[in-house]
Amino acid sequence: MANLNKVMLIGNLTRDPELRHTPKGTAVAEISLAINRVWKDEQGQKQEDTTYVDVTLWGRQAEVAQQYLAKGNPVYIEGRLNLDSWDDKATGQKRSKLKVVGEALQLLGSKPSGGSGGNYSERSPQQSRPAPAERSGPPQGASAAPADDFQEDDDIPF
Repeated sequence: MANLNKVMLIGNLTRDPELRHTPKGTAVAEISLAINRVWKDEQGQKQEDTTYVDVTLWGRQAEVAQQYLAKGNPVYIEGRLNLDSWDDKATGQKRSKLKVVGEALQLLGSKPSGGSGGNYSERSPQQSRPAPAERSGPPQGASAAPADDFQEDDDIPF
């Protein structure tokens, strides 16, 4: 049987990223997102709900989050669900929390000055999709011919 564990989120940071390093020196950042959902109820009244999601970022993504993100910034996260389980030291009870492990991070909103791109992923080059500015060739729906070389043809059959 096939399995899939994929999460895509867009939300605003509820606090500044918290960066730390493992004993081996790997960067780890903890962020929290507020994700709003707006809908109309049966009476046509606007309703709003906010879901808070904790996200863990590793490696270069963690460093980028620390460097470029702050409380309130919008961000796109692609990742997977992970269930953390532990024993509560105070009560001795078994505790658990569902978190997201970020695998791709994209900064949203205005581009910081001097920044490059905005799509930060730990994927290998074969798996990574190029950002729109990195694609080669003409944009979709545009002519490959320069604007000066374009001549309109009046023999269009429709």
